[in-house]
Amino acid sequence: MLRPRLRIPLRPRVRTPATSTLLPLACRARSMHALAPLEYNLKNEASQNGISDFLSPAAFNIAWTQYQTHLLEKLNALTAESDYESRHVKDIMLSTARDPADAPLFNYASMIHNNHFFFKHLTPKPVEIPEVLRGHLERSFGSIETLRREMVYTAASMFGPGFVWLVKTSQPGLPVAFKVLATYAAGSPYPAAHWRRQEVDMNTAAGAATDAGVEAGKSYLERTAYGAGRRGGSNSAVAKKVEHAPGGTDLLPVLCINTWEHVWLWDYGFGVGAPDRGKLGYAEKWWKHVNWDLVLKEANVQRLEMSANMGAPSS
Repeated sequence: MLRPRLRIPLRPRVRTPATSTLLPLACRARSMHALAPLEYNLKNEASQNGISDFLSPAAFNIAWTQYQTHLLEKLNALTAESDYESRHVKDIMLSTARDPADAPLFNYASMIHNNHFFFKHLTPKPVEIPEVLRGHLERSFGSIETLRREMVYTAASMFGPGFVWLVKTSQPGLPVAFKVLATYAAGSPYPAAHWRRQEVDMNTAAGAATDAGVEAGKSYLERTAYGAGRRGGSNSAVAKKVEHAPGGTDLLPVLCINTWEHVWLWDYGFGVGAPDRGKLGYAEKWWKHVNWDLVLKEANVQRLEMSANMGAPSS
């Protein structure tokens, strides 16, 4: 005798988008900070072809796409479910510059900002220095060649990774002035982050790694957070935190060159027996690929006074 079978409809299969196994769990749930677009790579031109006569496609992929994505994943993991999750990378960098406990957050945020600042000022095609900017640069350095040599040779001579910056500032008799400064590792040139400028290589600074050196550094950070306004004990009524560290100069970064090895080593090697290679050769080629129109926009030379807090011009 045949018995009728009860047919139960199966739940339809719903395909879910594939999730990359390369991303940390925290980054899969939240990606508030994402890879910023580059004007010259909107259609993946640089990803496919590199930057002609400067960075090969492989070097561009390592130094920008892979490394920047790595930094962003780390930052997203650290900021998940925190107040920093929805804040701009630069805000995170400036907000965490004073507290040693926030060093990981600062390092990732600052490195993301610095690396993007370097790459966004590149151009595949030469751009002439606008005359209005050229005049200000020549007044500050004497000649464009002097500026070029200072940036190129400072970058080539740095013992350790970091950045060399062209910054807009002011000085007596020269409302708009430009200077060159170097920062090591993820150090930041902004006045509000002056505690972590890292103008020297901390791996070679005397006593930096000793217990006494660490305690001295903590004490310095605490003292300088109050500046000259602090008198008496730590609970003094007149104690008032300043907006940037004593010695911090009002300035605005307008250009930088990245000296981290993963940027130049792939294409240029160490330059042994070849002066046109190595870090010096890389820095020389970099100068030919600066987007000076963007530098002019960053400098905004019509604004003559500098703001004391954020290193940005006042209106």
